[in-house]
Amino acid sequence: MAPRARRRPSDPAPAVDSPARRAAEIREAVRRGVVPDLGPLLVALSDPVAGVRQTAAIALGMLKDPRARSALSAALTDPEAGVRRAAVEALGAVGRPESRLELERSLSDPDASVRCKAAFALASLAPPESVTALAARRDDPVWEVRQAVVIALGQIATPAARSEAEAALADPVDRVRRVAVLAVGHAADDRTMERLRGFLHDPSARVRVAAAVVAGRVRDRESVPRLLELLASPKSWEKPAVLVALGRIGDPSAVPSLVASAEHPARWVRTCAVHALADMKAPEARTVALAHLGDPSWSVRGAAAVALGAVGSPDDLPALLTTLRDPHAWPRRGAIYALGRLGLSEAAPRIRDELDDPAAEVRLAAVWALGRLGDDGAREELVRLLYQFRPTRADSMAATDAGGSEEPLQSDAESRLFDATVQALGRLCEHSPDALIHRALRDAREGLEEDDLDRAARLPPPELTPERGPPTLRSLLEGALFASTDDEEA
Repeated sequence: MAPRARRRPSDPAPAVDSPARRAAEIREAVRRGVVPDLGPLLVALSDPVAGVRQTAAIALGMLKDPRARSALSAALTDPEAGVRRAAVEALGAVGRPESRLELERSLSDPDASVRCKAAFALASLAPPESVTALAARRDDPVWEVRQAVVIALGQIATPAARSEAEAALADPVDRVRRVAVLAVGHAADDRTMERLRGFLHDPSARVRVAAAVVAGRVRDRESVPRLLELLASPKSWEKPAVLVALGRIGDPSAVPSLVASAEHPARWVRTCAVHALADMKAPEARTVALAHLGDPSWSVRGAAAVALGAVGSPDDLPALLTTLRDPHAWPRRGAIYALGRLGLSEAAPRIRDELDDPAAEVRLAAVWALGRLGDDGAREELVRLLYQFRPTRADSMAATDAGGSEEPLQSDAESRLFDATVQALGRLCEHSPDALIHRALRDAREGLEEDDLDRAARLPPPELTPERGPPTLRSLLEGALFASTDDEEA
């Protein structure tokens, strides 16, 4: 992408009625959450400048307001492919089942990028009724469309969808085979696993990596010999996925190879080896993790700190506190998670200092750990943060201005911090309800729309496991409000 041209102070400001000004106003309104009325955005969908129409469609998708559905549906016939693409993506974000037929029709759009977005939008809706329409595009001449179609079939995950995805295992393009392996592997039985195991020998490394991911996901011990062969290969590209798979499978025969990989010259190989040893809780894992807290690479130091949360002991408190002074955010983040997981409450005062860390990931870890440790000393500070954070409705998206440049409209960093703070405050109140916290949670609840409450809570990594999906923000808030209410007051 070409670098954005920056306006010099001497340059004239965009004219009040210019397309650049209209697009900028839309971006700024969405960024600040100041969109009380959909009217201007709906009008902008008919703007004579395609860049403004496209920006309006993206903004409506970020707002996820069902009232915009009809206008976005009309934009699917826009003469500009960029506008149609944005409208398709927005309909997927709005997430209304009534959009299914329109999105299916967009699978036949003359522009391949629109067909791709239509498949991805259907993937987000995952309607079983769309299998036939998606299957009709499985032979699309553009491999990117075939790839998107297989991803959507994997999301739908019905027997019919899996059957269509399985047919794509023979696609001549390795990127399509890769997503087909992952799609079929979501619910691999003995028959399909036997076939998928063969893709560990695929000529394409990216397909072999996908097969390794599936083997690790289903903990397929019969794949271990081939995975160890791949790990012994001089090529480093696929080693991280192989290491992760071996860690999840947990076969003790892999431990010597994992320990050796922790000394590999490539930092990402060392990183994944440390994680894998911790995942399988190998006896050597703690020793390896402690040794790598001083690794030259920040990613390895971060992995070692996180690993100590799984295999460490209270004796590791000094080493973890020292890691909180690491110059890179990732090891600091890992040390905080480890201190919380090990229940080392004596570290809470030091963790409180990290609530002001410039890195959002470190602050997120600190919020989680203070809630996990039940640190009463953090109550007022966490309440302050709850008022400071503003949750957003969508992940980061890019908007195109009238000149064709792109920039992010918003990120989800504040949403993640908001959700983690709600959870932490609820945990602090589990044994001691607090009126101040209850009032802050109530104010937070009143400031949210119903659509915000129904989204999945964006919680820190220690809360996310394959066995337990994230709660909704509604249930997270209601649980925290209940915990913060004194029985007598209720």
